[in-house]
Amino acid sequence: MTSFSKHRWKMVKFGDVVKNANLVERDPVASGIERVVGLEHIDPENLHIQRWNSAEESTSFTRKFVPGQTLFGKRRAYQRKVAYAEFEGICSGDILTFEPKDKMILLPELLPFICQSDAFFDHALGTSAGSLSPRTSWTALKDFEFPLPSIDEQKRIAEILWTADESVQNQCKTLVEAQKAELSLAHNLIPVSQLNIFTGKLKQPLPPDFKVVQGNHLFTAQSGNGEPTSAKDSLGDTLFFKVADFNRNNEETSLSDAEVTFFEDENHSIRIFPPGTVIFPKRGATIFLNKVGQLRKSAALDPNLMALVPKESTCLSGYLYWVIKLIRLHRVSETTSLPQLNHKHLMPLWLPSPSLEKQRRIVGLLDAIREQRNNVQEHMVKCTEVKKQLIEKYIGDFHV
Repeated sequence: MTSFSKHRWKMVKFGDVVKNANLVERDPVASGIERVVGLEHIDPENLHIQRWNSAEESTSFTRKFVPGQTLFGKRRAYQRKVAYAEFEGICSGDILTFEPKDKMILLPELLPFICQSDAFFDHALGTSAGSLSPRTSWTALKDFEFPLPSIDEQKRIAEILWTADESVQNQCKTLVEAQKAELSLAHNLIPVSQLNIFTGKLKQPLPPDFKVVQGNHLFTAQSGNGEPTSAKDSLGDTLFFKVADFNRNNEETSLSDAEVTFFEDENHSIRIFPPGTVIFPKRGATIFLNKVGQLRKSAALDPNLMALVPKESTCLSGYLYWVIKLIRLHRVSETTSLPQLNHKHLMPLWLPSPSLEKQRRIVGLLDAIREQRNNVQEHMVKCTEVKKQLIEKYIGDFHV
């Protein structure tokens, strides 16, 4: 692997070689600026901005960024939001806009990787103030010290790191295509879109081996009914699953990890659901994320979660998972100020139902394509880890 004369690198303060540009644009539309970027548009650990709002929509943001700048999210720095600007736009005041003071001293293409290093994030977190929404500041960040290579070495390091980043992006694109293929196959195999799920009226004929039945023919529905007494050190024999625990599991069709566990024989009043139960959030904006999962272990549920237990005589767990995924839960929820899903919304739904044998074939095909998608995701994770290791090797490890 490429080696460098690190003993010659000069320790510098971030503010000595970087400036916070802080450009202002109060009329972006008149200036021909089309994109507005908030913190929610910057993905953790991803230098590329792939979403934004239109400048034609009303915005109170006035901070302008230009191509070649590094954008750093100063609020909740633990989210590790850094981006390299590839277009001109307006951004939130919670995003700092960095650029080198002198491009002959610090290469703009290296700056985002400096900001992605563990040392920089440690400094940002250590200088953040506030409990609910901690923020760091330019005043604090400019005192960060790091070793600066020669400009020639910076070019070589930047080339290595951007090549690693390109590998990650290629895997991300492949994963997106795999996810689209999986969803497309599911729609082709399960004709949810061919009927009105509220009335049962067909929009077009179903395949001959499907019939239309109501939800209560396929499943029973219940919510979680309270919080158990948790076991110490998460050593209980049963999971207590909350909405946040979806993020602890890499595969939503195999939910087997939760922050809290408990002992079933010490919590007799808690409702416990068997493996194969299909669960999803029943209250709040999370409904719009269409999070649906299958339990792989017995679990009690937070009252904010709904459980559908498939009826063995009519419905397989894997088939039910896909049916619920495809109907998009926000369509059937109460659209009040606080979206909600209850039994009354789910049990009367009209859904396509083939024989159990047909369900097995459908689930088998979808499991196979999901395995391919998971392989792509694993490769992407490995590429991301290699990139992080390279950042630490060439930047982070030599922080003093």
